[in-house]
Amino acid sequence: MPEQTFRLNGRQVTVDIEDEVRLLWVLRDVLGVTGPKYGCGINVCKACTSHLNGRAVNPCAIPVGELEPTDEVTTIEGLPATVGAELHPMQQAWLDHDVAQCGYCQPGQIMAAVALVRSVAEEGRDITEADLDGIRNICRCGTYVRIRAAIKDGATRM
Repeated sequence: MPEQTFRLNGRQVTVDIEDEVRLLWVLRDVLGVTGPKYGCGINVCKACTSHLNGRAVNPCAIPVGELEPTDEVTTIEGLPATVGAELHPMQQAWLDHDVAQCGYCQPGQIMAAVALVRSVAEEGRDITEADLDGIRNICRCGTYVRIRAAIKDGATRM
């Protein structure tokens, strides 16, 4: 079986698995990282949203064989380490705004929000309602109003 090597939450990992296996299954079933959730498996619901080299991606749509040894995958478990804290500022905003109900989609929501805020900051501007409209993560509980408030608050903390 081929070896796949990449960085996960700051550490190098190598797994023996076929190239076409989706990264989500490698994370969850092989490496035991359960923050990225399985929702649809077809890159629609975005419950699995994680970061690949700092950008939001959906591991359910990425064959692990496409990763390079230098590629950095960050999941919700590794997000606090990116700021050297117990919680990332966006996670704290989520708590402060009491966003989660069932909580299933929240790791993906937070990862999408962090990537969006970073992207907007790189452009040297503040987050807009249009930016928030561009987030397509599905929340079955419908906490979108609180999600938007938390993203705006988290953006000020990042």
